[in-house]
Amino acid sequence: MDAADTPTLRALLARRDLKLTLAVDGVDAAALDRSIRWVHSSDLADPTPFLSEGLVLLTTGTQFPQDGGGDDGGEASEVYRAYVRRLTARGVVGLGFGTEVVRDGIPPALVDACREEGTPLFEVPYRTPFIAVARANAEAIAAEAYARRSWALAAQRAIALAALRPDGLGATVAELAKQLDTWVGMFDAAGELAREHPTGGLDAGTATALRREVTVVLHRGARAGSSLRIGETPFTLQTLGRGGHLRGVIAIAAGDLDQEGRVVVTAVIAMAGLALEQQQGLTRARGALRAGLVQSLLAGDPALARRTSRELWGPLPSAPVMVGVTDAAAARADGITELLELWADERRGALFFGRGDDGLVIVVPAADRSSIDELVERFEVRIGLSDPTGYDGFATAVEQARVARDRGAGPVTAFAEVSRAGVLSALTDDARALARAELAPLREHDAEHGTRLVETLRVWLDEDCSHEASAQALGVHRHTVRTRLALVERVLGRDLTSFATRAELWAALRALES
Repeated sequence: MDAADTPTLRALLARRDLKLTLAVDGVDAAALDRSIRWVHSSDLADPTPFLSEGLVLLTTGTQFPQDGGGDDGGEASEVYRAYVRRLTARGVVGLGFGTEVVRDGIPPALVDACREEGTPLFEVPYRTPFIAVARANAEAIAAEAYARRSWALAAQRAIALAALRPDGLGATVAELAKQLDTWVGMFDAAGELAREHPTGGLDAGTATALRREVTVVLHRGARAGSSLRIGETPFTLQTLGRGGHLRGVIAIAAGDLDQEGRVVVTAVIAMAGLALEQQQGLTRARGALRAGLVQSLLAGDPALARRTSRELWGPLPSAPVMVGVTDAAAARADGITELLELWADERRGALFFGRGDDGLVIVVPAADRSSIDELVERFEVRIGLSDPTGYDGFATAVEQARVARDRGAGPVTAFAEVSRAGVLSALTDDARALARAELAPLREHDAEHGTRLVETLRVWLDEDCSHEASAQALGVHRHTVRTRLALVERVLGRDLTSFATRAELWAALRALES
């Protein structure tokens, strides 16, 4: 569209047929380039209650004093200043004064008032009717609307053709960036920048901050459009996919788009969302194949997994490997599996994963667990890690990883950490309940008679059943220890000379301490 057709004050003044003349020198260029929403005329002393922002007001000046408007100032000059201040505060972008209707020229005090406020003031000559000025601006608005609609149709056609190319998504992103004349990026469900145009169009700091914002949107899981600003750059974010199953985000380095721009973006969102949904069938098939290979490894047959993986994703990680098992929720998270798919493709031979019975099974080289650490940084996921092993011990490694996951407190727990705590640390709440019932008679006796049977039994067992050592630890005579232990036997009805009895009582005491 020609610049003269753009509905701005500069374009209106450029219309030769209107013969409009700017009456105030030194007007800021930005003031002349503001869009004009409409042109209105009024001779009211205060027309602002009937005006909206973005208007040009035309007047013949009948509301102003018929004298005292010259350079001598006075009360009349203040009338002009107050008038212009009201218009500026209301958002009027320019004032046109019709001369030779009531006055021969523009009152100098009005010129001074407009200069003080930075309000563009122009003369409308007698032979130019106000309706002609309003019609000229209306024509410019109509021309702009027609041009934008034509652009939107052409842009949609270009984007539809781009979607038919081999890399339809990449071509669509590139065409959208071209049509909007700005940077456009597509992030996948894992929050990774999958496609962008132009490549490297963002600096590192902006790119990092944008990815962080995109990750927040994806974790929220709801379909939404949002606007934000990173530094000096405005961005518009649009989600792809259904609520609860987001497939990604398209980011546009632009602020609020007009209606036609939003229509074009909506078309891209629809096509990209459809393409991503169509990929879901392939993704499910790939996930089922990976799950089958995990079962093959668990069955002690790594040959099938090696052949299949080599053909599709590269070789399995070289032994020794560590096996990780996530919590069950991770197996249902699209973002996690998409990120792992991306890493498996980028780090061929350094990562394998597949769905297990109650979580994702992840295989990495024993010397490099960086993929595991990166995963827990990006997602709220818990992972248990096995000891280093070969593929002949894969089933044992998966069980170790599952135990480490279930017993670990942090996001990543190695089996070596929990194994050092011993078997008794794995006692369940049921075992503790049994322990409390086993020792209840001793606790009740101590509470009722003021004895120290539980303490004596614990010390005696800890001292390898040595009466002498127990007496020293308790600060009593060894005969007192013997007497107390005999009372323990009577209260519990158990024989402390039996190793099985001692072991059971020691385990009960440890269970209550954990």
